[in-house]
Amino acid sequence: MALQQQHQRHQQHQQHQQQQQPHIKWQQHATKRRRIRQHWIKHLQLLGLLAVIVLASAPVPSHAQQQKFRTTPHDLQVLEGAEAMMRCEVANVAGAVQWTKDGFALGFSAVIPGFPRYSVLGDRKQGIYNLRISNASINDDADYQCQVGPARLNSAIRANAKLTVISPPASIEIKGYSHNSKVEVRENQDLQLKCIVANAKPAAQIVWYRGNVEYKPEKREDTVEESTSKRFTTTSSLKLKPGPDDDYTEYTCQARHKALSPDMPMRATVQLSVLYPPGPPYIEGYSAGETLRRGQTVELMCRSRGGNPPAQLIWYKNGSQIRMAYRTSGRLSENIYTFTAEAGDNKARFRCEASNVMSQNPLKAEVELSVLFAPTHVTVMGPTEALVGDIVPLTCTTAPSNPPAEIKWMVGGRQVRNATSKTIVSPEGGWTTTSNITAVVEPNKRSLVVICHGLNMQLTENVVSTHTINVLYPPAPPLISGYMEGQIIPAGSVQKLLCVSSGGNPLATLTWYKNDKRINSVIRAADKSVSAEITILANVSDNQAQYRCEASNSATEIPLFQSTTLSVHFAPETVKIRIEPKELRPGMEATIICDSSSSNPPAKLSWWKDGIPIEGINNTSKPGLWGGTVSTLEFRVNVTQEMNGQVYTCQSANEALQRSAHEAVSLDVLYRPKFVPPPSSTAVGVEGESLQVSLQTRANPTPVTYKWTKDGTTTPQDGDHRIFADGGSLNFTRLHRDDAGIYSCSASNSQGGATLNITVVVEYGTTIKSVSENIVVNPGEDAMLSCTVEGKPLTEEHVKWERVGYDMTVKTSTTFANGTSYLHIKDAKREDVGNFRCVADNRVDNPTNRDILLIVKFAPEIAKAPTLLRAASGTGERGRLPCRAQGSPKPQFIWRQDKKDLPINRTYKYEVEERKIDSLTYESTLIVDKVAPADYGAYECVARNELGEAVETVRLEITSQPDPPLSLNILNVTHDTVTVAWTPGFDGGLKASYRVRYRMADREQYKYIDGLPNSHKLTIGGLRMNTLYLFSVMSWNELGQSTYLPDLARAETKGLELMPAELTEDSSNTPNLVIIGISLAAFGFLLVNASLVAWFFVHQRRKKVAETTNQPAKTATIEMYAPSSYNDTVTGETLSSVSEKSESYSNEGSSQPEYIDEARKKAASTYLVEGSDMPPPRYQKDGTLPVIYPNNVVNACTLPHPRHNNGSAAIHMTRDDQMLISKGVYIPSPSPAPPPDGSYYNMNSDRYLSYPPMEYPAALDFTAQPMPMAHLQPMTVTSLATNGGPTLIGNGSVAAVAGGSGTLRRGILRGVVGVPQPDVTHHTSTVGGSPMQMMHDLHPVNLSASTLTTSTTLNGSLPTATATLPRQPHGILKDPNRNKQQQQQQQQQLQHQQQLLNASLVGVGVPVSAPLGSLQILNLPPASGGLGNNLLMTTNAFDPTAVGLSSFGAVSQAGGIPVAYTDADGHLV
Repeated sequence: MALQQQHQRHQQHQQHQQQQQPHIKWQQHATKRRRIRQHWIKHLQLLGLLAVIVLASAPVPSHAQQQKFRTTPHDLQVLEGAEAMMRCEVANVAGAVQWTKDGFALGFSAVIPGFPRYSVLGDRKQGIYNLRISNASINDDADYQCQVGPARLNSAIRANAKLTVISPPASIEIKGYSHNSKVEVRENQDLQLKCIVANAKPAAQIVWYRGNVEYKPEKREDTVEESTSKRFTTTSSLKLKPGPDDDYTEYTCQARHKALSPDMPMRATVQLSVLYPPGPPYIEGYSAGETLRRGQTVELMCRSRGGNPPAQLIWYKNGSQIRMAYRTSGRLSENIYTFTAEAGDNKARFRCEASNVMSQNPLKAEVELSVLFAPTHVTVMGPTEALVGDIVPLTCTTAPSNPPAEIKWMVGGRQVRNATSKTIVSPEGGWTTTSNITAVVEPNKRSLVVICHGLNMQLTENVVSTHTINVLYPPAPPLISGYMEGQIIPAGSVQKLLCVSSGGNPLATLTWYKNDKRINSVIRAADKSVSAEITILANVSDNQAQYRCEASNSATEIPLFQSTTLSVHFAPETVKIRIEPKELRPGMEATIICDSSSSNPPAKLSWWKDGIPIEGINNTSKPGLWGGTVSTLEFRVNVTQEMNGQVYTCQSANEALQRSAHEAVSLDVLYRPKFVPPPSSTAVGVEGESLQVSLQTRANPTPVTYKWTKDGTTTPQDGDHRIFADGGSLNFTRLHRDDAGIYSCSASNSQGGATLNITVVVEYGTTIKSVSENIVVNPGEDAMLSCTVEGKPLTEEHVKWERVGYDMTVKTSTTFANGTSYLHIKDAKREDVGNFRCVADNRVDNPTNRDILLIVKFAPEIAKAPTLLRAASGTGERGRLPCRAQGSPKPQFIWRQDKKDLPINRTYKYEVEERKIDSLTYESTLIVDKVAPADYGAYECVARNELGEAVETVRLEITSQPDPPLSLNILNVTHDTVTVAWTPGFDGGLKASYRVRYRMADREQYKYIDGLPNSHKLTIGGLRMNTLYLFSVMSWNELGQSTYLPDLARAETKGLELMPAELTEDSSNTPNLVIIGISLAAFGFLLVNASLVAWFFVHQRRKKVAETTNQPAKTATIEMYAPSSYNDTVTGETLSSVSEKSESYSNEGSSQPEYIDEARKKAASTYLVEGSDMPPPRYQKDGTLPVIYPNNVVNACTLPHPRHNNGSAAIHMTRDDQMLISKGVYIPSPSPAPPPDGSYYNMNSDRYLSYPPMEYPAALDFTAQPMPMAHLQPMTVTSLATNGGPTLIGNGSVAAVAGGSGTLRRGILRGVVGVPQPDVTHHTSTVGGSPMQMMHDLHPVNLSASTLTTSTTLNGSLPTATATLPRQPHGILKDPNRNKQQQQQQQQQLQHQQQLLNASLVGVGVPVSAPLGSLQILNLPPASGGLGNNLLMTTNAFDPTAVGLSSFGAVSQAGGIPVAYTDADGHLV
């Protein structure tokens, strides 16, 4: 057992070490140090032991006491998760005290490394070293030892204590069942319940309960096994064989553990549901032999006890199921059948069956009912009528009865005695009784009444039935009244006839007949008589009709009757007209006959036409229906075609009744078709459109067959063809010029046919069939151009000649013949060369035109476009120099260099490619293979023909950044898009890309969007409606970028149409309270936001002031705009961490490698430079800044980008919308906004990179090219000061000098005075009473090591400027000594320029008394040998004694070349 515990402890220690893997390295290191320390301690202990031996031999002072345990650690048991406190108190402590865990030293520190939950609490002075373990876990279960080391003759002491961490069970379950679940098991079936108590320390005990009583079975299996480290799982199995007594019994498994509270036991419970068959059913509510009465309510209850599931109970009656609805309560089932006893329930057997899933056969219980009932009725059968003296048989039968019923007779009020009866069993239950008697009909009685009684003597119930026999007598003959024979009845009037019969038993039945046909009547009966009345609406059928009334009853064998005959006058009902012959044709005679129907008296006939009577002939009469007369009248006519449709009317009138009938006939005259004349015999249509030609005919019969033909070809009738006929309509779905012609339409019917011709004319637009080829004439000759046109219609007016910018009335004339127009040009000259346009337009279709080139021979002319006079190539590459010329005849090209013809195609060095661009333009391309430095320069292109030659210089330069586009135009404007197009400039020898910037006219922020590859057009979307936008464009290649064009291209987006008023939403019904509530909430929200923003700014300002005060060696905090995402618009977020990172943005020291962007990747396509109040750029008047200056070249330089300053100046410059100046130093402020000096933002390096330099003019005489300045454009020098006074820039000095006031709109500057903003709006101040206009759109003077900066002192002297060499990118004649040479040359130039500046200042008397540090731009008069029309700038933005100065321009010693400086937008700096 001890070995097993030691093995378990060893395993637990290994698991503990595995759990402490994150601290192994530290522990190893600590262990190593501890071993070294223990090594020295051992040596010290040996020395101490020797000392003890020595001291032991010496006398011991009485006051020396050995260290000992005042409180010895004792074994401790603690609950997992609780706090364990191992106490250890040492008296007279002298040595070091530490705790160990299973032999592992925890160290001498109060905070034990690697054991965050362990700590040593106490006080060394008091000798208290208690080990506290927080949130104790199983891993803390170990043997601990408090160790006190030896010291000062005190031996080491130790005390052991064991910490036992107990942990309650994690869970308890009965395997396979959830808590309080039901366990269904069959009777006597084996069942095993397995209880599992998991993860307890120590192992838990399991107690079983049956119900609330502890259950201790004989067979029970318990096991304990270690589930995890130091945690044990206990399992207990219980085997049962449940019976019915175990049904509903609960078995509970309970865990007992010392970590569990007795008040809250851990249990798992299941409830057994034992399936067993039910008990036998039994019936309540009826006992055997009990008698029931019919109508009595019977309730039979069937019950069964026991059984799981409860028994299913079903009622059967005579073997048929009658009820299966039952209810259960616990283990009791009950089925109650309630019914009303009927006769059929007598002798009926009612059975109840009980069963469940455990029943092999249903259990049964049954009863047989006995029901007593009287007969429900009796029935008397016999005749209902009889004559006096007849013997009538009668029979009485009862309904079923139990017991059998008796019958009693009453005839005429007297009881019949000794009547016989018989009883039989009824199939419906009970018995029926039958009795037969006879009765004699006595005279003087109208009826004989017979009564039959049926009696159930046991139930004393009696039923009665009565039978009446009528005695028969015959009635008297009927009488008719209401009409006298011979009386006239007009048709349509109402006549009533009444028939009356009296006497008889029963009363007579009266029936009316009309000509032997029975008709309905209204019968009225009295005591001794009966009447029948009929109402007649007289009509033709009633004339001479016989009406008869018959009377009869049971006593009459033959009915009695009386009749009368009516006389009725009636008018003719119909008139019929006959035409002989039936088919009428023009030219024949027709007889029209009118026949009138029967009339009484005879009718009078007459003919009418259009209200006019016509005399008829052959008026005859003959007898008709209903005793009337039929009349006939006719007339004759000669038939014509015009009679078709004429109407004739016949009238038949009964004059006695003043009534008549009419009939009309329309003559149907058959004739062949006849066309209705159309408006025109010509139909005109346009080619490509549809056309319908419709014709109408008159004919009888109307079904007319149409047939369309053209040139003998029949037009199809179906609509699948392009040309088809539809009856009298001819349809052309799409006209073609070949469809023109004469179309014949034939119309026919059964009587004949007719034909009509229609001419179809197809008009089509003009097309130019042919034109004369390019006409070449000598100067002074006449020229004729021809243009052949086809069209319909086509006249001379339909063909015109035109040419843009050419007066056609001076030298030209036209003639026209046979569809050809001729243009005659007299005395052709050079200015007549060009395309003459032949325009054909007959207004049927769109005009067509063709250009005819007139060539008048002329000497070659070489194109002088900037893109064609310059070429660029890198060293070692192939250079291509274009030369494009116009001339006739074709010019020959000759290439020269230094006045010598080049050896074309004779060496590999030079090749020429020629191509024809158009009829007048030719291009020769000189290819220079493997360009060397000596190949750069000017080449001459000579174009020569028989009329002369032209010479032009084409320069080959090194590849550089491109020139700006030549122009920018607006192509299209919508409500939210603008399409722009630009004319590209020189591409610098590399593929150029383009970037468009735009902004709203009233805003100052620009957005940028890159153009599509190989496209000079761009559509800009996402714009606001009804907003004016300004656009400009720049170009860039892999070496650099050009400047932007001025913001002269503008476009205003359109607006959308307003919605109709009925479509707009009516918000007038919004409750006022809702509006007020929302407004108040919004106002409160704004107040809270304003307070937070104000607090933030105050806090930031205080923080910056504190940083500036505490860190004088650091640059001030830079407030800048930072993009909120990779490609989002720039926000006003303040970054305060740039000052600490400023070193990463500078290029100080020569040790830093040069950064070259060799593969510029495309950045985000759209940029937004957002300044708080950035004013729009403003440009000089038209003409002051031309794009190209062929005759007015001014050398322009830019301020190079500070990131590429490789000098020793301590200024780290960068482009940003805001600068802070502290202690005379420019503060760099890296920003994602595009800087104005032509650099671009590189996403990979997260900084700005400048482009390679452009070539400088030769007049500057630079041995080496300075820094790139490609983003600046040349400009003329403009006087910037008036009245001899200086123009002051910067809000720090204007007020001091001018004494006026001005507004400088830009971003917020915190703690900065006198700093010019990147873009300055129009600023005006007054100096000496005269207004002075400030420079507009001035970008910040980011003075770097390549910028000349001078500072005026009070005595006007200029300090000597020091220069540092600007950093040069790779790729341009890499020379290791280049930087040194340039540095020497620039220092010499700066000294010379400084002398010139001093001389100029002294000579012109420029006032230099401005305060130190104010920026001045001085207009210097021209000097013969020095600086001419130059600008001098001074500023207080830095301390000139602390910062090195360098030139921002240079002047040739040969002299007089003006040098000006512009920013990225071409503004003067």
